[in-house]
Amino acid sequence: MTTTLTALYDTREAALGAVRDLKVVGLEDTDMSLIASGDPAPAMPQGDGDVLVEAGAGAAVGAGVGGTGGLLAGLGLITIPGIGPVLAAGWLATAAAGAVAGAAVGGAAGGLIGALVADGVGEDDAHLYAEAVRRGGTLVIARVPNLRLEAARTVLDARRAVDPATRRAAYRDEGWTGFDPDAPRPAPRDTRPDRPV
Repeated sequence: MTTTLTALYDTREAALGAVRDLKVVGLEDTDMSLIASGDPAPAMPQGDGDVLVEAGAGAAVGAGVGGTGGLLAGLGLITIPGIGPVLAAGWLATAAAGAVAGAAVGGAAGGLIGALVADGVGEDDAHLYAEAVRRGGTLVIARVPNLRLEAARTVLDARRAVDPATRRAAYRDEGWTGFDPDAPRPAPRDTRPDRPV
């Protein structure tokens, strides 16, 4: 049996570190997905001082990705209505892109939110994660064999995953009630460690 774990990060670096660490505890590339805001698209560090630079709309992103290997070598840029461009890899990216292509399922809600809900994420959390990606966050989703569940949770938390309840409360304090693909894009959050979230 497997359990789906989802972790939100304010920085791509933290998310990439989580992916690398999940591989160390035994997860395979096929067990993981990554969705990162693609707007703006800063360089993504590989770990050895090199960077992975976005190749352009619709293009694959880079080949070798240091210690992260296959999953992130397959990062591509897709556009999800209401969220905008995202860098995505893994099964969830495929599901979200497929749902968006078949717009009959409801555009953005049918895309990322629908893919998350279909994979066992609660609808409230799916709305939160879609909003967070829209605001510049990076989402790591892992299907974890139950024998590795505690190790995977430790890895995700060690990389300073965002607490969903805290972030949801912060968004609601701003008047947010749920993901709205037609809402204006908010200014990016200041996520420096010395600033409140």
